Amino acid sequence: MPLYPLYALLFLDTGLSAADVSLLFAAWSVTAVLTEVPAGALADRWSRRGALVLAGVLEAAAFAVWTVSPQFSGFLAGFVVWGVAGALVSGAVEALVHDGLAEVGAEGSFARVNGWMTSAELLVQVPTAAAAGVLYALGGYALVGWASAAVCLAWAALALRFPEPAREPDGESLLGTLRSGVTETVRVPALRLTVLAVALVGAVDAVEEYFPVLAGDRGVPTVAVPVVVLGITLAGALGAALGGRADRLPDRALSVLLLLAGVLLGAVAVVPGPGALALVAVAYGLYLVVLVVAEARLQERIDSSRRATVTSVAGLGTELAALLVFAAWALGGVVAVGVLVVAVVPVVEAGLRRRPVS
Repeated sequence: MPLYPLYALLFLDTGLSAADVSLLFAAWSVTAVLTEVPAGALADRWSRRGALVLAGVLEAAAFAVWTVSPQFSGFLAGFVVWGVAGALVSGAVEALVHDGLAEVGAEGSFARVNGWMTSAELLVQVPTAAAAGVLYALGGYALVGWASAAVCLAWAALALRFPEPAREPDGESLLGTLRSGVTETVRVPALRLTVLAVALVGAVDAVEEYFPVLAGDRGVPTVAVPVVVLGITLAGALGAALGGRADRLPDRALSVLLLLAGVLLGAVAVVPGPGALALVAVAYGLYLVVLVVAEARLQERIDSSRRATVTSVAGLGTELAALLVFAAWALGGVVAVGVLVVAVVPVVEAGLRRRPVS
């Protein structure tokens, strides 16, 4: 969305204080946490494709509200709606892709497809940033906002064309699906451990928020920080694209990759200048290799009828575990984050180990 690189500036230029912006982000986060799992259950009970379409319409509405009412109340309403939209996508998209592949006997390709999806999400930041600058120059925040809403509606229209395999009705209500999905996650030991592993690995992505800080701390001029961060993002996109192939690696190799990513992050503290940022780029790429494989291993172990619900439980775990990353950074910067990554390696190794679900 063209508005992504600019919305923080929109808030400040509208006259909001730093405290106001923090409250908006908090409302966004709380909404995502509260609606994550129920949204997954809705996708399972109703339609995963329908959940994606609805999410696109809701996000378009959120940006439209921001554009017509650029004040705290409008931003707050938009963030709440955007939080619900994000929750609808979170569990539904992987469930829809996995079962769509399974329908044609290609579920073994999920890791490769998911890796390319993750890579595309990162690569699209390049034209998005360029488009944001052009749109802002032509029509200010209003044009950027309406263009972003139009992109969301286009996404919803495209999602209508996604094939969705038919599923046998099981007679459960929405609440029953929610309860069954959570119960399955908690009571099946191998699935429970895999969900925990995915949540811990997924949470590490929160370190991306600090890439500009790292660049600034290493003496990169402010004007060059976006270019440096883009380089790290491209390294991550390469790692995600390679994730599909990494799914064939031995379980221990994945642990080694994650361990190496943590060690490299920790080493940033003692490596000066551009070399430190190169380490961050390599660490981020290695991390995304493991994340893509982790998400694929989770999908292998979920009962199809509650796939979006269980995936959403992992998404909720990721949101909560990300607080550990923020706390680690607050306590000890990038070194503490590196130590945290190393500390979760044993849990991740156990959770991603290939074995039948008991």
